Amino acid sequence: MDKQEFRKRAHQLVDWMADYLEQKEKYPVTPNTEPKTIYNQLPKNAPEKGESFDQIFEDFEKIILPGMTHWQHPAFFGYFPANNSEPSILAEMLMSTLGAQCMSWLTSPAATELEERVCDWLRDAKGIDSSWKGVIHDTASTATLSAILTAREKASHYQINEKGFVGDKVFRVYSSSHVHSSIDKAIKIAGLGVQNLVRIPVNQEFAMIPEELEKAIEEDLKNGFYPLCVVSALGTTSSTAVDPINKISEITQKHGLWHHIDAAFAGTALILPEYQYLMQGHEKADSYVFNPHKWMFTNFDCTVLFLKEPQYLINTFSLTPEYLKTQLDNEVNNYRDWGIQLGRRFRALKLWFVLRTYGLEGIREKLRNHLKLAKTVEEWISKHGSVEILAPVNFNTICFRYTQADLSVEKLNAINEKWMNEVNASGMAFFSHTKLESKFVIRWVIGQTDVEQKHLESAWVLLKEKLQSIL
Repeated sequence: MDKQEFRKRAHQLVDWMADYLEQKEKYPVTPNTEPKTIYNQLPKNAPEKGESFDQIFEDFEKIILPGMTHWQHPAFFGYFPANNSEPSILAEMLMSTLGAQCMSWLTSPAATELEERVCDWLRDAKGIDSSWKGVIHDTASTATLSAILTAREKASHYQINEKGFVGDKVFRVYSSSHVHSSIDKAIKIAGLGVQNLVRIPVNQEFAMIPEELEKAIEEDLKNGFYPLCVVSALGTTSSTAVDPINKISEITQKHGLWHHIDAAFAGTALILPEYQYLMQGHEKADSYVFNPHKWMFTNFDCTVLFLKEPQYLINTFSLTPEYLKTQLDNEVNNYRDWGIQLGRRFRALKLWFVLRTYGLEGIREKLRNHLKLAKTVEEWISKHGSVEILAPVNFNTICFRYTQADLSVEKLNAINEKWMNEVNASGMAFFSHTKLESKFVIRWVIGQTDVEQKHLESAWVLLKEKLQSIL
């Protein structure tokens, strides 16, 4: 493909992209396909000779597009969103065109300094202590692993990095029973052993009970374990429950534990001043992560990890062979030393585009609208005689299920699972589920960039129709 052909095709694709954004709700939210349907339409071997762009794009529309789940569809209510926006998409195009590898200041000075500045903007907008510093990672899973590894190295005086695990010191990590599965994975990767992840009981609102946390720490100390880290949740994955950050911070300070705050989804709400009270006491914690790619209209992937004392992180990951050393290393941030990856994408660019296009007020307006829509849905469900809400609606996630007094939990679980699957099979909306106290509940997450009340009304009609049909 020469430059003239590239220009022609780029214009063609931009027109297609604009059409898609205008028409995305005309697609089924999820595809009606079976496993291997797409795979079996693709040739067994890579082509020996190049093919025309027309052929490639025809197959994209004929084979790939029908097998896609449309995450940007305004009736996508499952999981947490991975929403995007027009300015973020345009920035992604520029990122790909520049093709920069932003591992250090020298390899891309503008990328490094823009990253530092936009992280400062977000820190201040969210009410995080002004002494903290941020770094962009790919996902919260990676950022949380980085925080746990940092806690491990700080506690071992960086000896595990140097010598591996020696002696009989057994580290313990604490979280609520509703924490994200990425914590389990991080514990495994960090070599701590998943059996040393201590699940702390939760209250009726599914938030960690701090008294139970302290009891578990003290019990472990008596039994010769080494309490290392607490991972609290500012918005759990299942129900967006909020752990008591301040009380947990007091406990971790008292016992010398690292405190990592996982606010992957709900952390975006802290851009709203009225939600910043949820972070009270964070200044006594050590790290905090949230995902702009979940609810801040920034293309996946983009996670921001904030740290009270980033030098602990840098000491954990810094490894500078001769071929990477520069004369400016002591004057600049080399973000290759702030996490696991050496190679880094220019993710700050799309954050910059989003923040400048919407402004903080524009982002707040969208967030408040989503929260308002969630309250509307909460009212609809509350007025329905046979549907109940099983968790507080702290943000824009509603956990609900069909209920009937004379049916067992097992029977109700089967009905609710069938209900959700039938709704999803229609292609008109998409929901996901969780279990709260062994009860199968459907999660309705309202966070798509362009979602409006009309989409909620259609989904509510669909839900009621499918429920009636299976009863």
